[in-house]
Amino acid sequence: MPNPSAPRQNGKQLDPAVRKKNFEEVAQIFTKEEALAEANRCLHCQNARCQANCPVGVQIPAFIALLKDGNVGGAISKIMETSLLPAICGRVCPQEKHCEGNCVLKEKFGAVNIGMLERYTADTARREGLLKTPVCAKKTGKKVACIGSGPSSIAAAAELARAGHEVTVFEALHAFGGVLRYGIPSFRLPREVIDKEIETVKSMGVKFQTDVLVGASETVEDLLKEFDAVYIGSGAGLPTMLGIPGESAVGVYSANEFLTRVNLMQAYKFPQTDTPIRIGKHVVVLGGGNSAMDAARCAMRLGPDTVTVAYRRSAAEMPARAAEVLHAQEEGVQFDYLITPKEILQDETGHVTGIKCTRNELGEPDAKGRRRPVEISGSEFILPADTVIVAIGQRPNPIIAKTTPQLKTTERGVLSLDEQGKTSIPGVYAGGDIIRGGATVLLAMKDGIEAARRINKYLNGGK
Repeated sequence: MPNPSAPRQNGKQLDPAVRKKNFEEVAQIFTKEEALAEANRCLHCQNARCQANCPVGVQIPAFIALLKDGNVGGAISKIMETSLLPAICGRVCPQEKHCEGNCVLKEKFGAVNIGMLERYTADTARREGLLKTPVCAKKTGKKVACIGSGPSSIAAAAELARAGHEVTVFEALHAFGGVLRYGIPSFRLPREVIDKEIETVKSMGVKFQTDVLVGASETVEDLLKEFDAVYIGSGAGLPTMLGIPGESAVGVYSANEFLTRVNLMQAYKFPQTDTPIRIGKHVVVLGGGNSAMDAARCAMRLGPDTVTVAYRRSAAEMPARAAEVLHAQEEGVQFDYLITPKEILQDETGHVTGIKCTRNELGEPDAKGRRRPVEISGSEFILPADTVIVAIGQRPNPIIAKTTPQLKTTERGVLSLDEQGKTSIPGVYAGGDIIRGGATVLLAMKDGIEAARRINKYLNGGK
């Protein structure tokens, strides 16, 4: 019988004093005993709210039931009926907003730790050789190009391969994974996990090509001459800056550049790797989202005296995952709330010396329901800093839209889709951050899966 009142299993973590000096994965995999104890908390609800609120439709009660019976192979096969990136999703999906946030046990006993169970299932199945190549339909003779190799394109490519189409993924950089690789630190998502999940998709016959920047190397129109359909999942890799004086000073990074240098180019290993990175004694990260937490925690591992996250609202409005905020605090990151940066100060050599700021108070809610920050008159002060990382959001690179003027975009620079999820060019579909402007890995995957179904219907003459 299920035992929902049993203590929730959260697994072990590396000690903060140790982990803030390296890039090893912080959260450790469940032991078999922990996994079984947590699986036994699940009530296997008939109308499971957890499953209904999973963007990619993972059959959560079913896989947990198989896991509880000791059938890890069956559990991973059940997950992969709808999601081919379980080891990634188990680590980086915001379960608290989706499945776990809707668990019936949440209020009284604490939600079932679905994320850790998914990760345990994926890691154990791969380690024990229980993963099976997903079954693909008979070859259709149709060819599809997927632009970008982030979660949205990977999900689309996998579903299209399942349908029997020939799929090629084009990546602008030298390594696959998109934001999974350049944006998420290895202490949250180890590089070998990304590699192994992509290997699963390759085993389905999907081809991957690096160093192809669509919009420069070739255009969408060029691809349409070779392929029957195109999926644009190139993400949102262009940083949003503050637009204040001093942003061009030496020591100012966008979160995109900083995280790419650290995560993709492994600058923390310099000179063993080719890319260096300069960090001063006092790092300030401007922003309050998950990228800000990733940047702050990466910066802490590079050895400064202090790392401070400065956010313009209060802790209650900060959009970052609570677990990431807690991990950052455990590792020594400081938080300063209700701050608006007005100018980045610099010395005569152009290097950052501090940030001129004002204090805020919270006013009326904005369109998203968060209370607006209102500057307090006369509250100016200087925040010491010699390195500043701006992590306030990102937007799509306009290169594809500029080289394909037939593609309609919104005033925010994202691609415009009709009610059927189509772009303004027949046979061209899109999803992920290039239509959202910034979202979670899971929502990007959802877009890719839904677009793959639409593309399949398009290639089958509307059937």
